[in-house]
Amino acid sequence: MIEDLATGAPSGGNVPEYSVSEISGAIRRTLEGNFGRVRVRGEITEFKRYPSGHLYFSLKDERGKISGVVWRGSVSRLGLVPENGLEIIATGKISAYGERSSYQLVVERMEYAGEGALLARIERLRLKLAEEGLFDADRKRPLPLLPRVIGVVTSAQGAVLHDICTTLSRRFPRPVLVWPVAVQGEGAAAQITAAINGFSALEGSDGVPRPDVLIVARGGGSLEDLMAFNDEAVVRAAAACSIPLISAVGHETDTTLIDFASDRRAPTPTAAAELAVPVRTEMLAELEHRGARALGALSRMMQTARLRLDRAAAALPDLPGLLGTARMMLDDRGRRLGVALPGFVQGRRAALVAVERHMPAVETLLSARNTRLALLGSGLRTGLQHALQRQEARLGRLRISPAPLAALVRERRAALAGMGGQLEAVSPQAVLARGYALVTAQGQPVTSARKLKAGEDVVLTFGDGQRDAVISRKKPARAEQTTLEL
Repeated sequence: MIEDLATGAPSGGNVPEYSVSEISGAIRRTLEGNFGRVRVRGEITEFKRYPSGHLYFSLKDERGKISGVVWRGSVSRLGLVPENGLEIIATGKISAYGERSSYQLVVERMEYAGEGALLARIERLRLKLAEEGLFDADRKRPLPLLPRVIGVVTSAQGAVLHDICTTLSRRFPRPVLVWPVAVQGEGAAAQITAAINGFSALEGSDGVPRPDVLIVARGGGSLEDLMAFNDEAVVRAAAACSIPLISAVGHETDTTLIDFASDRRAPTPTAAAELAVPVRTEMLAELEHRGARALGALSRMMQTARLRLDRAAAALPDLPGLLGTARMMLDDRGRRLGVALPGFVQGRRAALVAVERHMPAVETLLSARNTRLALLGSGLRTGLQHALQRQEARLGRLRISPAPLAALVRERRAALAGMGGQLEAVSPQAVLARGYALVTAQGQPVTSARKLKAGEDVVLTFGDGQRDAVISRKKPARAEQTTLEL
């Protein structure tokens, strides 16, 4: 039908007549029948995501532009997340939209248009995240020496998980907690992000242990296959993870953005397992080696201390011998003291008795002094009375005022008191009251210590009474000394 229109047949009654909808339907059938499935390369522009879930955009190159649409049911199978400025190869079919007399490309799958475009997109994202500080070295955390639990984010199928578990069992068996995810294709980035955030949010209180180290891994593949690990959400989740993270994506030469954000990068999944745990046999050998070194050092220290102790003991004197000698001297001094002390006391007592015999009786001395004082006092009073009588007579005759007489009386009374004080000061009783003692032996006062013999009994007279004493003898280093024992 379209072919007839294209031939330019002459106008007239032979020209068929069509409705608008017939022409639109014919064009649509022609486009869909002639082109079928096509692959179109171009740059995404005018991208819009509608609430219905459909995606509308345009693909353009240097000389043209074509509209495109992705129906909601095909979004999850696209293979990438479309955005403006992304150069892609879209796979789908050409279809027409009759209401607007336009045609469009109904896209079923998208892929990046060559590694150059992918690398440019990755580099732009890398520079953006680097400026935010997500790749700074000071954000890197050290890995634990021996983790109790190891978390693994990878595909449940394939050799990656098997290689990690085999390596851990060979080096140092540890419990492994696996969070299976898709590692490529549509939705892989979202699953990996959710797994990293989920492990980071674990607290270990709900029966699921919290890993001490986390491994994010997948096997090798093309750049397109590894694009999930270049996703911005995945990289940000790895940088914000609260668990030390090891990235092991692809082969040794493959590098993804998650490698910059992780705490350690491993060239392969097997190498990641080797970084996570040490070799058990090597640790045991190292512990045995260090234990042997510690025991050797301790043995040498004990030997050195024992030698120093032996030398110090050899330099010390013979303590048992010194103690024995001192004990013998003490016994000897004790025997000599036991013999000498009674004799010394007896001699001092005898000397004191001898002195006491030659010392006059204290009562006699005191009686004589008291008598003398009484006589003196009587004479003073008598003389004073006579003087007063004579003065009174003279005053009576002379009729003198009594004031001079009273003054004279006071003067004489003061003189009398002074004489009484002098007599009292020189009395033996006053001398004894000042702390002196009178020593008598056999009733006689003792005036020389040499006259007393050891063991002699004496009597000591104090200001308030008498005490018996015995003369003893001490022998200081330079002079002989006589002491009393009460």
